[in-house]
Amino acid sequence: MDEFLTVTMVLFAVIDILGSIPLIISLRQKVGHVQSEKATLVATVIMIVFLFTGEKFLGLLGVDVNSFAVAGSLVLFFLAIEMILGIRIYKEENPDTASIIPIAFPLIAGAGTLTTIISLRAEYDYKIILAGIIVNSIIVYIVLKNTERLERLFGNSGLGILRKTFGIVLLAISIKLFTQNIKLLF
Repeated sequence: MDEFLTVTMVLFAVIDILGSIPLIISLRQKVGHVQSEKATLVATVIMIVFLFTGEKFLGLLGVDVNSFAVAGSLVLFFLAIEMILGIRIYKEENPDTASIIPIAFPLIAGAGTLTTIISLRAEYDYKIILAGIIVNSIIVYIVLKNTERLERLFGNSGLGILRKTFGIVLLAISIKLFTQNIKLLF
């Protein structure tokens, strides 16, 4: 039980769905609708597939985990810049795909989450990690399903403050991911 709680909490912290609320609301305002079920399902499948085949899959593509993390950090960097500066870099021509990119990947099942899953695999049994993924997916679904309520709860000014605050946090996470992994590439 201790291992399950540890894995679940580590994944919860890395996924940081609560910190992503302002970004999700912002994306929903841009594209009109976020498909909670689709985003959660795709993110869950990505995490589960990565649990079992992550390093091998990246190896087949000729990509190492560090390169993958650097690429994910750049996507998160630009999303954070949008949140902080109030500019629009990400332009989605097909709103249905916003549930997949950037919400399912890289926001939920991003480089940090997938790298963490690979790291956890070295320490914990796959069944415990799988249970942690499923619990976190349920939490993600609940948050995604309730973004409109959360938006009403916080109001425009509250969301603006949250967006900028979590934008800075997301920027810091992206820079940390970038710096930790870029030096391992050389």
